[in-house]
Amino acid sequence: MSETLPLPDDHPALPPVLAGPLLRRLEPTRLVLWLVGSRALALTLRLQGVGDIRLDAGQCTVIPVGAHAYVHLIDVHLEGALPCDELIEYDLLVEGAGIADWAPHLLYGAARCPNFVLRARVDQLLHGSCRKPHHPATDGLLCVDQLLAQEHASTDRPALLMMTGDQVYADDVAGPMLRAIHALIERLGLFGEHLEGAVVSDSARLYEHPASYYHRADLLPALQSNETLRERFFGGARKPIFTSSSADNHLVTFAEVMAMYLLVWSPTPWTLIAPQAPTLTPQRLQRYALEQTRIDAFKAGLGNVARAMAHLPTLMIFDDHDITDDWNLSAQWEETAYGHPFSRRIIGNALLAYMLCQGWGNNPDAFTAVLEKAGALSASTHERHLDSTVQDDLINDLLKFQHWHYLLPTTPAIVVIDTRTRRWRSEMNLKQPSGLLDWEALSELQQELLDHPSAIIVSPAPIFGVKLIETVQRVFSWCGYPLLVDAENWMAHRGAAQVILNIFRHSRTPGNYVVLSGDVHYSFVYEVLIRHRKAGPRIWQITSSGIKNEFPATLLEWFDRLNRWLYSPRSPLNWLTKRRRMRIVPHVPEHAEAGERLWNSAGIGQVFFNDLGQPQTIYQHNSNGAPKTRMIAPEHND
Repeated sequence: MSETLPLPDDHPALPPVLAGPLLRRLEPTRLVLWLVGSRALALTLRLQGVGDIRLDAGQCTVIPVGAHAYVHLIDVHLEGALPCDELIEYDLLVEGAGIADWAPHLLYGAARCPNFVLRARVDQLLHGSCRKPHHPATDGLLCVDQLLAQEHASTDRPALLMMTGDQVYADDVAGPMLRAIHALIERLGLFGEHLEGAVVSDSARLYEHPASYYHRADLLPALQSNETLRERFFGGARKPIFTSSSADNHLVTFAEVMAMYLLVWSPTPWTLIAPQAPTLTPQRLQRYALEQTRIDAFKAGLGNVARAMAHLPTLMIFDDHDITDDWNLSAQWEETAYGHPFSRRIIGNALLAYMLCQGWGNNPDAFTAVLEKAGALSASTHERHLDSTVQDDLINDLLKFQHWHYLLPTTPAIVVIDTRTRRWRSEMNLKQPSGLLDWEALSELQQELLDHPSAIIVSPAPIFGVKLIETVQRVFSWCGYPLLVDAENWMAHRGAAQVILNIFRHSRTPGNYVVLSGDVHYSFVYEVLIRHRKAGPRIWQITSSGIKNEFPATLLEWFDRLNRWLYSPRSPLNWLTKRRRMRIVPHVPEHAEAGERLWNSAGIGQVFFNDLGQPQTIYQHNSNGAPKTRMIAPEHND
């Protein structure tokens, strides 16, 4: 690899910190941070009003993922409560040097260290999903940085950033990004692994194989039993109606996914490598060159993105692209993917990286047992290769893990649900889409919502989506092709749809619901009213997608127009939907053309709440430089 992936001529020494710190969960007596170091670091947290806290093994768990890459999971419990609604400065000292010394790009203005604000209540937040590095749109997380740059010395800032899915695209990777991933693996000595069920025997041979770039479907042996797997998993599902999914650079190894996280969250790793294009056909080389321009634009903004995430508590939940396209869409998909050792390992590797880089920081208490096994996996290396038995054992635990969801004890309460791993599988037809939550998970959700006056539910897929698009998905599912159209919505499974709607109607569940979603690559706001019940509840479906992704513009315009015509309030087609007992009132984008309800622009959503937990003002910040778009409720609900 060293000949094809050259390092910079000066081969710079590795900095102590490769990525982070990311500010994760923040509570009055708890501070959770994430960073990756080039070695196991002796860290001291300097916290305004508290003093210096030397982080020992009880407060900082270190998981090696390579010879020069160590994930640091920092979880500090404080004796006294932090003050609310005040600026609180913090610093991380590495051998006496602070962030101003080893990561000055994380600071605003003349500040010498980052700061945060612990909000007494959630009166505003930011949210978004779907950040694909090689999409031509500008990165929506730069909008977050711009907001904080204006308010970094003020307490008037969002309570948190909620990332509602597809923070990384493990299944859709640009050639230049994959080349950078391989260069970083070599530079940091990220652990290799043995592979079963593939043409290549281990990770090193994978990276060197001619099919490693743009032809990863060819890495499966040419066996008849592998054809279904090749078509549905590695080849990418062809989706002529919505998007053309591309899995030909699908990440495979644990090292590849970990390198991806470093490269999408920090500018520092990019300074350590100088990847060049591999040997490609002229057609592939042309695609590579186009993708290179987009990756160059993406990495130019990473310093600002990292700065924002060091100042604002950031919570996350997975959707399919964090692991693989159409993840657990149907029982048949699960049988195909988990029944083959190669695809099972690919899914497990992405899930392990998600746990270390995203899931743990949401709710550290839930991950004690699997984190211990992750440490044992790192300790199992032989000649820098992970022990396959230990690795597969940990993957089995992660595939059975049922605590990816979490509850934030905020006001209003924030309930983040896992719509990917606890699915209500169709018993009549294994090809049919599974419900996004099974009966047990829905029952737990109802218990978490009981007696709250208001609640914010984070559901990666919208609970109340665009009826026409859901109808198209339903038709394709009836024909046996749910993979073609991403037929994943709450109404696609009768049982799950009925239960979630009944939860909303329950007399002891909140009177005000706000549902935050992403997934769909466009943004919209619906207010949902229960017919024949003046006392409520009131529900708002607020969807912001994507951060760096967009829906095909002409196609979305037609869907929007046809949906307004076919599903107007007086249309009899409404009686064919599962939501006929509810009344949907769309909000209208402020800068939209007449009648337009779906907003198609990469960026980030912002919601302001009143004292009752109801959304007062809803914005979509546009990364293309256009003025922010306000989503306006109609004056007359007709």
